[in-house]
Amino acid sequence: MSLGPLKQRLVLAMLLCRANALVSVDLLTEAVWDGEPPRTARKNLQVYVSALRKILAEAGAGDRLAHRPGGYVLRLGEGELDVLRFQALARAGREAAADGDAERAARLLRDARMLWAGVPLPELASSEPLRAEAERLAARHLAVCEDWAEAALEAGHAREVTETTGDLVEQYPLRERLRATQMTALHRSGRRAEALAAYDELRQNLSRELGLSPSPVLESLYRSILADKAGPPGAARTVRRRPPVQLPPDLADFTGREETVAELLQVTEAGGAVGVVVGPAGAGKTALTVRAAHRLENQFPGGRIFVRLHGDDGVPRPLASVTAELLGHTDVPTEAAHGDSGRATALWRAWLADRKVLVVLDGADDEAAVRPLLPGTGRSAVVVTARTQLAGLAPAHRIQVPLLTTAEALDLLGRLIGAGRMSCDRPAAERIVTACGSLPLAVRAAGLKLAVLRHLPLAEYADRLSDTSAVLDELVVGDIDVRSHMADQWGQLDEAHRAALQRLAMLPLSGTFTVEEAAAALGWGQTEARRGLELMIEAGAVVSPRSEVTAHATAYSLPHLLHLYAREAASAAGS
Repeated sequence: MSLGPLKQRLVLAMLLCRANALVSVDLLTEAVWDGEPPRTARKNLQVYVSALRKILAEAGAGDRLAHRPGGYVLRLGEGELDVLRFQALARAGREAAADGDAERAARLLRDARMLWAGVPLPELASSEPLRAEAERLAARHLAVCEDWAEAALEAGHAREVTETTGDLVEQYPLRERLRATQMTALHRSGRRAEALAAYDELRQNLSRELGLSPSPVLESLYRSILADKAGPPGAARTVRRRPPVQLPPDLADFTGREETVAELLQVTEAGGAVGVVVGPAGAGKTALTVRAAHRLENQFPGGRIFVRLHGDDGVPRPLASVTAELLGHTDVPTEAAHGDSGRATALWRAWLADRKVLVVLDGADDEAAVRPLLPGTGRSAVVVTARTQLAGLAPAHRIQVPLLTTAEALDLLGRLIGAGRMSCDRPAAERIVTACGSLPLAVRAAGLKLAVLRHLPLAEYADRLSDTSAVLDELVVGDIDVRSHMADQWGQLDEAHRAALQRLAMLPLSGTFTVEEAAAALGWGQTEARRGLELMIEAGAVVSPRSEVTAHATAYSLPHLLHLYAREAASAAGS
């Protein structure tokens, strides 16, 4: 099919070089007339575009060439233009290399390289803008060849790299990065003398053509080969570290919440997302998040990192300490930050942006604790666990961790004490999990206590828990103390919220209440009470069960064990 006269082909070529992007009328004019357009240039362009539309329609391509303010756009799919396919393969290959998958990176970059069919647009080189486009494409092709050579070296294909780089070096004799891969490939192929000769040839070329010496990086590679040591896979690279994987173990007796785990997997697996897993103290936020992180091994080849935002003493860690731990999992030199916390977080975000990594930040008190650590762009995902909603983090997907259902709580209890023992007195077991408020931490404390005290009948322990003033005293075993978790959450609330909760704690246990009932308990007006309840929902101290929303009113409730703790605090304050 004829594409028309030269000027029409120049228009088409420029549109193809900038496929799916606006090509201005000025650039098209420059490409066609090289700075000397006739008065009728704009009208002539319209004629060429019209003719091209007709050619595309006859070829079955439909209406692909659209006029936009200031220029034209030629819309094409990735599979319809080699340049687009080349760019997509190169991007995917570099992402695979950043993720540490050298074999896949080499394969993708090889596919991109093989799309090259020689110097682009040779018959249109009379146009300066198109000549510049051709040079840009050639530079991209050379960079992909170098990326492929380094990935292939890392994947162990030194002989193939040797053969390919030999031809490229003849075309680009002064390209140091290319020479470095050639020298490394020759050395790893057992051709040390040739590797040293390649360096000497480059040294002479640089001196003769540019009056320069080889770079320190290349000199270092030369000395390593001279000493008969394997050189690095690329001129400017160090040996890649294994992707960091630092996760706590998955709980073998994790129970329930499969829908919530599935939601978290869906939010994070594609990458480029921030998830906030929210729930009261002891709800199992960390266990749920760790379970999801273990399932995401294949989706995050760049690594999976878990960091606690509190120390063993429960005190929030300084941002500098958290950032230093994160950077410790990277290949960023620790001295690069020079004690500057702002630079340290910037280095962390830059490292994260080039990879697909899953990061879990466990136990955030507020947005300031995590915001500097979130990547601005890229494919990494961050999951934050928090007792509060962290409403200021945006955009973020919030996942509320539900309490265990009665069946799930009984399942967990049975795993801890033995299904046979539980089946002997199931009604007592139900009383125990109810007294625990179906909170995973509390059920676990009760189960572990019963597992140790094998002589203690379930019914007797259930009777102890029926005394609401003694529940928190009973839920202590080993280093698990439910009251300490409630106290920690209580301490994170501001004084006004604690005072309000002490008043709300006088409402019936394990029940819901309306805003009118809350206003009466608080001694506030309804508008003030509603605002206060909403602030306490953000703080994680009040919940509003979705099932309790009606056409007339919204029902609220206090987390069961926090309710008990608030009653204790109110009693202590009144004594």
